[in-house]
Amino acid sequence: MGQTISEKIFARHCGKAKVAAGDLVFAKVDMVLGTDVTVPLSVEVFRRMGAERVFDADKIALVNDHFIPAKDLKAAELSQTMRKFAVQMGIANYFEVGRSGICHVLLPEQGLVKPGDIVVGADSHTCTYGGLGAFATGIGSTDMAAAWALGELWFRIPDTIKIQVEGKLQRWVSGKDVALYVISQLGVEGALYKTLEFHGDTISHFSIDDRFTLCNMAIEAGGKTGIVPPDDTTQQFMAQFHSLKYENVLPDPDAKYEKTLTFDVSMLQLQVAKPYLPSNSVEVQNLSDVKLDQVVLGSCTNGRMSDYRTAAAAMRGKQVHPDTRLIVIPSTPKIMLEMLETGLMAEFIKAGAVISPPTCGPCIGGHMGVLGENEVGLYTTNRNFYGRNGHITSKVYLAGPAVAGASAVLGKIAHPDEV
Repeated sequence: MGQTISEKIFARHCGKAKVAAGDLVFAKVDMVLGTDVTVPLSVEVFRRMGAERVFDADKIALVNDHFIPAKDLKAAELSQTMRKFAVQMGIANYFEVGRSGICHVLLPEQGLVKPGDIVVGADSHTCTYGGLGAFATGIGSTDMAAAWALGELWFRIPDTIKIQVEGKLQRWVSGKDVALYVISQLGVEGALYKTLEFHGDTISHFSIDDRFTLCNMAIEAGGKTGIVPPDDTTQQFMAQFHSLKYENVLPDPDAKYEKTLTFDVSMLQLQVAKPYLPSNSVEVQNLSDVKLDQVVLGSCTNGRMSDYRTAAAAMRGKQVHPDTRLIVIPSTPKIMLEMLETGLMAEFIKAGAVISPPTCGPCIGGHMGVLGENEVGLYTTNRNFYGRNGHITSKVYLAGPAVAGASAVLGKIAHPDEV
């Protein structure tokens, strides 16, 4: 019996010819990611372990992104702890404010993840890197401390669900809509501790950005990770990093999957997830009476140039509704500069949007756009849990950039064709 992508990656990283779902293994890791909110606890555990040096200072990335620029004294202290640790350990991939960005957009942009890698990060959406064909998953701060010290972690090899997606998408429909639809069919625990391995003609035509978005959302179905088999699109993205050596890992033709689910998305409409779960997805037309106080465009889910272009196209040069705030968050300095140079940033500002520095802030309800009592938001982020984005009475709807742009103009949840 052949192996899935996950099984083949793990076999290579633990020195075995073959592994199978359910096996317990120790596997070497290629990159360990930490952020300003997760590193301080890991530093404390690292010291308590008696560790003195990290396993490889080049295989650790420390990113300021969650409460950045520091929103208060506590946030400043968290960042300071990470900064000092980076200096003490000689961490080359430390990203300071002004040179940092939202971690899951920043790391691929910097060439720090590649196909076939095992990437762990103390952030649940580390699974984003599966868009490149890596096995990437979130871990806790204690496990991150162990990974820093040892360069390896224990894993239980997950079962894999094969997701076959077929059909040509209609105008405006994107990877976010496919992700929300698949999650609505699986449920929030439908892929608990599973790999979602994405296949099909739809996926093969996805841009690298849509692949990142799709894998980013795998955790919202309970998944351990999401993976798209690397192909020519992957190669084109990786070609910018000439010095990187890697090998694409593909599933065997006779790989054993727990099950295969097939989705025809040729008639899929734009999706919006209602509060308070990403799985509460319905067609945008069903929510046309929902008025909005705030729209957030950005995050590790939809914070790439293609997302901002789509939102701007949906706005059609019109003004943000006077009763609605539009917060646009360029995910990295490189993206911010490109938005500036192409005139896209000016377009948003002239429309009445506010431009935030790179930050995760409003996605976690911690900074730069927290919702007040009974306020309603539409976000291009990945979660809309009860009380996550601000006041306990606030509500967040999740959607892709096309719906976000249109909704900002009309002040209510809207289809771009309504603008």
